[in-house]
Amino acid sequence: MTSEDLETEPRPAKPGGGAAAWRELKKAPLTAQFGLVVIAFYLFVALFAQYLAPHGESEIVGAEFEPRFGEFFLGTDNLGRDMLTRLIYGAQNTIGIALATTVLAFMLGGVVGIMAAVLGGWFDQFASRLVDVLMAIPALIFAMLLLTIFGTGWLTLITVIGVLDSTRVYRIARAVSINVVVMDFIEAARLRGEGVPWITVREVLPNIMPPLVAEFGLRFCFVFLTISALSFLGLGIQPPDADWGSMVRDNATLITYGDINPLLPAAAIALLTIGVNFVVDWFLHKTSGLKDEH
Repeated sequence: MTSEDLETEPRPAKPGGGAAAWRELKKAPLTAQFGLVVIAFYLFVALFAQYLAPHGESEIVGAEFEPRFGEFFLGTDNLGRDMLTRLIYGAQNTIGIALATTVLAFMLGGVVGIMAAVLGGWFDQFASRLVDVLMAIPALIFAMLLLTIFGTGWLTLITVIGVLDSTRVYRIARAVSINVVVMDFIEAARLRGEGVPWITVREVLPNIMPPLVAEFGLRFCFVFLTISALSFLGLGIQPPDADWGSMVRDNATLITYGDINPLLPAAAIALLTIGVNFVVDWFLHKTSGLKDEH
């Protein structure tokens, strides 16, 4: 029976999709539940930053380095801006750019990687050798060079990091797709006369979604950390826009006096990275088919 015949047969409805998803979430380990709560909290803060922040993003509201728990809950930074406000807007800016960059990387690397596996031949060889050349150059140094040449605007930052990270996405997309394109149902689709778009979207893509979704979470973490590192070095998100990496740099002198304010944006970066990794680990375990040991 071909895959086309299977598509014509009526499929039983899956009852209670939302309820089933809720039951799965309740059965998730505590680490995954913690990660989901962290991600939901960060998304809420990023989406409603304008309503949650007590002051304007770049508004100078007091003297430099005012202490915490006084007039300002987390004190002020090196220019007299409210630290809590900067942390909130930093979530919106850093997470938004990291998410847009990751989506761009998957659009480029994922599509080209799947096409390379489906088409093979000269296209596969050309794309793979080009990716090998790009991956041979340290990504952070290459990104710093390109940002120095083309500028450090938001669009440039997203494009440069997205293109560089698409090489990693290409590798995994091609690897998992190659294992699928050699199967019998792909050959059956080709014998039916289906074109490359059909085979790619209807046959290959549904069978490689779990590893790609897991890679999306991991890639988001790497992009998130790269943007923070570039901002710390002065080549990422530019002032007066708030960013956690640049906040660490601007307030680093406080560490000398035993103040933990410079560590707050660093802790925000670490917490989101840990939360995403917890969820990715749980998702990989669920999609692998392994059973929990009790």
